[in-house]
Amino acid sequence: MLRKKKSEAPVGAAIAVRHQSSRRKLMKRNWELYLFILPATLYFALFCYWPMYGVIIAFKRYNIGTGILQSPWVHPWYHYFKMFFDSAWFTTTVKNTLVLSLYGFVVSNILPLLLALMVNEVQNMVFKKTVQTITYLPYFISEVVLVGLIDLMFADKGVVNHMVTACGGTATQFLSSDVAFPHLYVWSGEWVGTGYGAIIYFAALSNVNPELYEAAVIDGANRFQRIIHVTMPAVIPTFVMLLILGAGSIMSVSYTKVLLMQTTTNLEVSEVINTYVYKTGILHTQYSLSTAVGLFNNVINLILLIIVNKISKTVSDIALW
Repeated sequence: MLRKKKSEAPVGAAIAVRHQSSRRKLMKRNWELYLFILPATLYFALFCYWPMYGVIIAFKRYNIGTGILQSPWVHPWYHYFKMFFDSAWFTTTVKNTLVLSLYGFVVSNILPLLLALMVNEVQNMVFKKTVQTITYLPYFISEVVLVGLIDLMFADKGVVNHMVTACGGTATQFLSSDVAFPHLYVWSGEWVGTGYGAIIYFAALSNVNPELYEAAVIDGANRFQRIIHVTMPAVIPTFVMLLILGAGSIMSVSYTKVLLMQTTTNLEVSEVINTYVYKTGILHTQYSLSTAVGLFNNVINLILLIIVNKISKTVSDIALW
């Protein structure tokens, strides 16, 4: 047995050397492809991965003058995390983040799918392309312009209140209403993003073999049955993948749009984790605390992504990894 093991070692080393040599030859033969991906690799390395060392600020008593590496470590290491957990805004920010995220998560996953299914059933190609273009155009509107449109539509003397009063109703202060804020935030975002989100479903539906629809018609299937048994199986894998990716950003709410829509009267429902991080770090210069809150937010997103991916792989065998 000892002799056999000694003889196997050189063989294994030879195989490893052979694989390494073949890998070098493959890279040499396809150097143009590696050259193409070099800019993207450098971009992510320099601007995404290298700055990640800055998360150690969450465990240090950071001072701009001394810098990140020279700043003293805080004791205990979870000091700033505990400070956030004990703060008066912890429950409010987490609750508001979950409400807006889950609300938007459900709507943003259903509406693009429904739009793609409806447009796919349209036989008139001119009308189909027109609908796709019209629903896609709002995606190019910036968040600043979008919030400006919301102000014009739902202000005290805006278009909506003019219509309400013209019909005999009473004007409502939508922009300062705790009840109206989540709906305005989510549905304005869906108006912008639904057409864009449906594009990936259009791509998935374009791969469906038309003969499947013809066979279903011959078998006597009506339109609804064709959607259930032919169209839906083609888009379900895409839907699940988008669901998994969306779960990884449940705790990430766009602070720009929230800040633009935020007022002193709706602060109780509009203050989310990202706006808290912005105000704590930029406005109040508590960099260590804001970094700790941001790190906490990202860790929760990572955990949710892993859990949803695991569940999806167990239930449907569709997963990111």
